[in-house]
Amino acid sequence: MSTGINPHSYPFSALPAKAFSSLPDVELGERLKLVAANAYEAPSPAHIVAAPGTQLLLPLIARLGNGSKAAVLSPTYAEHARAAKLAGLEVTETEELAELAESDLAVVVNPNNPTGRLVSRAELLEVASHLGNNGGLLVVDEAFGEVGEGGSLANAVNRGGLVVLRSFGKFFGMAGIRLGFAIAPPYIVKKLEEQLGPWSVSGPALHIALEALVDEHWKSSMRQRLAEEAQRLDAQLASAGIIVAGGTSLFRFLQHEKARLIYETLGRQGVLIRKFDERPRDLRIGLPADHEWGRLVKALGELTV
Repeated sequence: MSTGINPHSYPFSALPAKAFSSLPDVELGERLKLVAANAYEAPSPAHIVAAPGTQLLLPLIARLGNGSKAAVLSPTYAEHARAAKLAGLEVTETEELAELAESDLAVVVNPNNPTGRLVSRAELLEVASHLGNNGGLLVVDEAFGEVGEGGSLANAVNRGGLVVLRSFGKFFGMAGIRLGFAIAPPYIVKKLEEQLGPWSVSGPALHIALEALVDEHWKSSMRQRLAEEAQRLDAQLASAGIIVAGGTSLFRFLQHEKARLIYETLGRQGVLIRKFDERPRDLRIGLPADHEWGRLVKALGELTV
């Protein structure tokens, strides 16, 4: 339970043998861009880059500009700062949105991991406009966009100064197939695709994503299910004296003076959650799979906080 990955994976159909025995079909790759553009409300398929995970896209995007300074709205996913450093940028992690405008590359995870913080569309567009006018770029990582309430910025990338990232594996519970998307102006898409090269998305990933992204019934019912299970998790935590401080329906964010005790007690009962050494009061707990609820309830019963 240390991740924010959906424990209920998408029920895809049987994979054809060709998905493994042949190079990924170029036509299927183009179809995926069309399907993704519709699913994420991008302006067109020409605004979509498909890649084997957004983690691979991060350093590629960080290298696009000529600037030297990056700012990451924190606390958040550590990979963004690491990717910017790999690209040779001087990285500042800040809790102040206004400080992002002083950088050449700015990164906001929205909704945020692990806190669930939401930055409004208007505020993000203002930052993107400022950065764009000065040759900079705002990257908005919407990895948990399917369960967020703030709305996507994907339809605004033509305004300039903006790239949006979307992760496939988290909401669809299939992190192992490694698939993510960048939504950006076509000139940025072209640069990224040149760096990725051909066949960047595997045959199995193409097959699964082409089914999942158009399955509106599954997506709608899953959002409802996740919301209900997040409420159930909140109630279980509250029964142990732990009040949820934030998060999304895929993970809950906790702040507690006895965070270390909670982490260690649950761990001894076989329940692994996420701790943060640099923020000792913070914890993140993902949703359990159906067969894991009993173990979680038992572990929480061992707590004395």
